[in-house]
Amino acid sequence: MRVQDQASADAEDDAWRVQHEATASRSRAAQTLTEAQQVLTDAIAQATSTLGGSEGQVADDAVRQALAAAVAAAQVPATSVVAVRAQVAAVQTAESAVVDARTAWQAAQAAQAMQSGQSVAAAPSGSAASAASGTGASGGSCTTTYTGPPFYTSAPTDGGDGSNGRLPASMLAAISWDVDPHGTPYYLRTAAAAALERLDVAFVAAFGHHLDLDLTYRDYDTQVAMREALGTVAAVPGTSSHGTGLALDVPELPCEYGWDTAQRSWLVTNGPSYGWVSPSWARRGGSNPEYWHFEYVG
Repeated sequence: MRVQDQASADAEDDAWRVQHEATASRSRAAQTLTEAQQVLTDAIAQATSTLGGSEGQVADDAVRQALAAAVAAAQVPATSVVAVRAQVAAVQTAESAVVDARTAWQAAQAAQAMQSGQSVAAAPSGSAASAASGTGASGGSCTTTYTGPPFYTSAPTDGGDGSNGRLPASMLAAISWDVDPHGTPYYLRTAAAAALERLDVAFVAAFGHHLDLDLTYRDYDTQVAMREALGTVAAVPGTSSHGTGLALDVPELPCEYGWDTAQRSWLVTNGPSYGWVSPSWARRGGSNPEYWHFEYVG
């Protein structure tokens, strides 16, 4: 009788163990599916942002249509991890194609602007130049107020995670009318770039030439280099407004954009209509006066 009782107990233990392992397996599977679905949600959000930021900025809109189709297909619920991961791969592949197409379009626009004479930065100027003087688009020439080593605008950060100074191409757009002395397009966050394009149309109408640019997006490595070279004049790496893609510097040419010039006065007065302002700290009498610095606030 005792043998039968032991056998029964062993059988119950085995049954409990099997049930417990099955429950744990289902829990792990559910967790894995939840994690995959979150990755898909993030991929869809990123793709949607890329779609919005690439409108009118690709040579063939078929790549954007393919991304839109991939996003729509990914919103159909999938119940297996394999299926969800396939949706993620489809969205990310289609988004990469749009990013590549937009980058190619922007490069072509920059090249065309240079060839047609629309680029207003034929020579280095402002703080990005090592020369002691510069020439603005309006043709005036004067001595720069910048005395440090040359620094240039940054390209998007490969594999960037979206933090300050680590912005990927999918978060940025190039300004259409200008490139820096190295041929690098001036990049800003998509909304900031679109607003600046509209501002520039009005600026051209007022002054007969494009807005001069010196620095826009600044990656983390450049922030480190500037801090080492300029000390506390430069922001602590990882805190620069340029690292957010929401700031620009015009050339440090006092005769062009200095405190009492017509061009700076126009920017201060009209910039806010396009979301671009001279922050209080950068104004004359502010904590760190910089007549050349403007920020996008939306």
